[in-house]
Amino acid sequence: MILRIALEERLVYRGDFALGTLMRFLPIITQIFLWWAVFQSIEGRMAGYSFEDMVAYYLLSMLARAFSSMPGLASTVARQIRDGEIKKFIIQPVDLIGFMLLGRVAHKIAYYTVATVPFALVFFLCRGYFTEGWPPAIVVGAFIASLVMSFLLGYFIDLCIGLIGFWFLEVSALLFVYMLLNFFLSGHMFPLDLLEQPWRSLVDFLPLKYLAYFPAAIFLGKIPQDRLAFELAIEVAWLVAFIGLARWLYARGLRRYSGYGG
Repeated sequence: MILRIALEERLVYRGDFALGTLMRFLPIITQIFLWWAVFQSIEGRMAGYSFEDMVAYYLLSMLARAFSSMPGLASTVARQIRDGEIKKFIIQPVDLIGFMLLGRVAHKIAYYTVATVPFALVFFLCRGYFTEGWPPAIVVGAFIASLVMSFLLGYFIDLCIGLIGFWFLEVSALLFVYMLLNFFLSGHMFPLDLLEQPWRSLVDFLPLKYLAYFPAAIFLGKIPQDRLAFELAIEVAWLVAFIGLARWLYARGLRRYSGYGG
């Protein structure tokens, strides 16, 4: 019922939602021209990536980011704590974490309902950039699993930042720092293979790479098949850790919540 209501809310302003979704595809053109200029200047491969590989990577990382991005989640949770709206989750038999998760599932369903055709068109027009062709079934399965987990990981990371609002009523500065690190260290701006050591090893210890880089790298064969299970297990471990952290922050936060406002 919660999922159905949340989905209906997302589709109230269908025209505005569809226009906003389509506008997100415009940066693709500028990114392709940017990487074209870069590869024209070096006249070769960069960290094992050709120009075609780089365009394919950008398209796949954009797809992964569409799964893992949670715009407004952390700020919404922090605002509800600050304004007292969170009281409704205390006095009613509704779990905040599950309620918010279903709302984000509804958002993604509505988003991909609108964006499926544009995504399909873009990938069809850029099919020539996928020089390695369609990967094996096991790689496709790992790619799909990584997309699902990137959605869950992105949700719980943002939720944890929002739940810090129990201690700090304003989390906008912390959220800005996280978004800045996310943009660079998730692989959304460039493949993490371009990083020099020791920064590459340091980024490998962080969960951010699973939000954009990891799914794209799986599809492009940048991760050997014999390491897929190991890397997916690490992503599962990060996901379990952030689920536990979110539950702990929520439980501890409710113990100190004063219920003012609202």
